[in-house]
Amino acid sequence: MFRTGQRVGVAVSGGADSVCLLHILFELAPRWNLHLSVLHLDHQLRGEESREDAGFARALAEKFSLPFHLGETDVRRAVCESGDNLEQAARNARQQFFLDHLRTGSADCIATGHTSSDQAETVLFRFLRGSGTAGLAGIRPVTAKGLVRPLIEIEGEEIEQYLREHHIAWREDSTNASRDFARNRIRHDVLPMLEREWNPAMRETLAHTADWALEEEAYWQAETDRLAAELLTVKPPALLVRTDRLNGLPVAAARRLVRRALEQVKGDLLGIDFRHIQAILALASQAEGDGRLQVPGVDLYRSFRWIRMAPPGIDRLENRNYRFPVPVPGSVPVPGGSSALVFQVFENRETTQHSPDSGYNQWMDYLDWARISGSLELRNWRPGDQYQPVGHSGEEKIKLLFQQARVPLWERRNWPVIISGSEILWARRFGPAANVAATPDTRVILTIQETENCETWNQS
Repeated sequence: MFRTGQRVGVAVSGGADSVCLLHILFELAPRWNLHLSVLHLDHQLRGEESREDAGFARALAEKFSLPFHLGETDVRRAVCESGDNLEQAARNARQQFFLDHLRTGSADCIATGHTSSDQAETVLFRFLRGSGTAGLAGIRPVTAKGLVRPLIEIEGEEIEQYLREHHIAWREDSTNASRDFARNRIRHDVLPMLEREWNPAMRETLAHTADWALEEEAYWQAETDRLAAELLTVKPPALLVRTDRLNGLPVAAARRLVRRALEQVKGDLLGIDFRHIQAILALASQAEGDGRLQVPGVDLYRSFRWIRMAPPGIDRLENRNYRFPVPVPGSVPVPGGSSALVFQVFENRETTQHSPDSGYNQWMDYLDWARISGSLELRNWRPGDQYQPVGHSGEEKIKLLFQQARVPLWERRNWPVIISGSEILWARRFGPAANVAATPDTRVILTIQETENCETWNQS
């Protein structure tokens, strides 16, 4: 849990658990060469009592000659701004306080005083909310973000007994007795009732459930990592997944892959529950076509065999027309993507490796430079655009070409076309217009090359 020489920030609220943690780590620090500091966050919820808690934590730090870091946050204001309940807003504030210290390098890890009692309450709370095994894994002893819980296997009663035996003072949070908070009702009412009427060892049973779920979760995390690398296509800030691939997975694996995708797009899974996951799987399994779904923090679009997950409002930012001159020779980036179009002019004899009579390469197209009059411009496709691609008997609406090629709706917004005046000379994927396409007799060839394969819909 700790490495020799680590800088450990000890989260001290002033309560029994955190005070016990600080005393124990202070005793062990010389043996492990740990460098301790004390962290305290004032939530500004209990007026003078909160300030006294902060003073108590500061006094402990001074007693042990440890650095003291005090944070202050207005949790009630955070509730108004975020819409979270008071418990969640306070938890988010603590997490942010800890992460800030990890980011600034003042600590290598943050130790918190969570106990086996906290574990039991957390597992039961999440079970009642309908969490899966990820939630039932409870409070991790060590997290990837740098939080550690050295007391997670010790009962709260044992900790208070230890403090009394060693004549160590601690503070009581008056809100811990309030039934206004769901966690307190579980602690004071639900768990005692379950212990009386169902299982005297309920807390231990719930802790074992967390251990079991954590082992299960470790396996599924590795499996989900593999599936995400194989099946999720990242197009920041969005993600794409093929519906046929998703539907081909066992339901348990599909649910986890969807959760992973949502977490990657959203940054967390707050507000996401079983109903949302099931709705997304239903969207993927419906008959092929277009569809839309919104879950907290993510917009989902279904088009042909693809589902796109993106932050809310991103389409309003991306759905903007563009138009600008094309340098020949030269290159221009395609807005809304990570590719560029490269324009070069060659004598026909210089292009024998890619000569027109060898057929048109999907990523390299050839135009007859002599047939082009006027300057070239790059713009995005617009509704109503039409032209006659090579091999077609007449003009076609590009929208129809999109449908035939099964191009998802979101790929169309920034789809590049090359124009001269009002005439479309070339479109991505569909190639040059028949009247300007190069032939074996063409003497000077204009080549258009896209630098990256950004067309995810064309993947196999």
